[in-house]
Amino acid sequence: MQLGLKNRTAVITGASKGIGLAVARSLAAEGCSVHLVARDQATLDKAVAGIRADFQVSAKASALDLSHSENIARLMTSTGTPDILINNAGAIPGGDLQTIDEARWRTAWDLKVFGYINMSRTYYAAMQKRGQGVIINITGLAADRLDSGYIAGSTGNAGLNAFTRTLGSYSLEHGIRVLAVSPGAVETERLVTLMRNRAADKLGDAEKWREFVKGLPMGRPATVEEVANVVLFAASDRASYMSGIVITVDGGHNARGGAFT
Repeated sequence: MQLGLKNRTAVITGASKGIGLAVARSLAAEGCSVHLVARDQATLDKAVAGIRADFQVSAKASALDLSHSENIARLMTSTGTPDILINNAGAIPGGDLQTIDEARWRTAWDLKVFGYINMSRTYYAAMQKRGQGVIINITGLAADRLDSGYIAGSTGNAGLNAFTRTLGSYSLEHGIRVLAVSPGAVETERLVTLMRNRAADKLGDAEKWREFVKGLPMGRPATVEEVANVVLFAASDRASYMSGIVITVDGGHNARGGAFT
C-alpha cells in the first residue's frame, strides 16, 4: 500500500530515542522531511545523522525543553507549518498519590500534558490557516488500565485522550485530523531499564528481566516499530476519515480478563 507521504513535512517531539525516533525514521523511510525535537543535542545530532544517511531526506533537529511554553514559539519559527505533528515528548514518573508530590506532578505534566496541549494550540492554528494538517498524540494504555501506582500517568494519559477526542471531533471542518495512538507496554530503553532493575531486585539477575513481561500478549512488549507503523498509517491520507479517536496498540492486553479477574 502506498501511503503517499513522500515530500511531506513532519515535526516529532521526544524524537531522540524510543517510539519518537522509530516514528521519525518510519516517516523518513516514506520520503518525509522530518524535524526532531528533544532536550539533548548530542542524542538528536546522532539521530539526525542516521536518518540522513539511511534515507537521504531532509532531517533537522531542535534541542528544546517543551515543558517551557515559550520554547514552542521558538520551535514554530524553526519548523514553519508542517503537514504532520507527532506529540510524543514526556515521561511521567511512577508512584502513588503520596509518593508523587505536587512539584513532581506539575513538572511531569508541564512536559507531557500541557506540552501536548500547547503544541497542539500553536500548530493547529497554523494548520487551520493553511486548511490542512494531522496531529497525532502518543498517549498510553495507563489511561484505560488505571494504576494507583502510576496515578499521575493514568490521569494524564486519560486527560490527553479526552483532549484528543474533543479537539478531533470537529477538526475536519478545518481540514485537520487529530487523533491519538495509545501503546501498551513497548520495549523502549526506559521499559527495559525498569524491568532490569526489578529483575535485579527480585531475582538477583538483571538479565532475567523478560520474566516480568511473559504475561503480556505474545509473551513480550510491542516493538517501537510496531507502534510506529500504526502512527505512519494514521498520519497518511489512507486514514483520511479518522479523527477524534484513540487507536490502542496493546496486543489485546486491555481486553483480557473478565469481571471477576
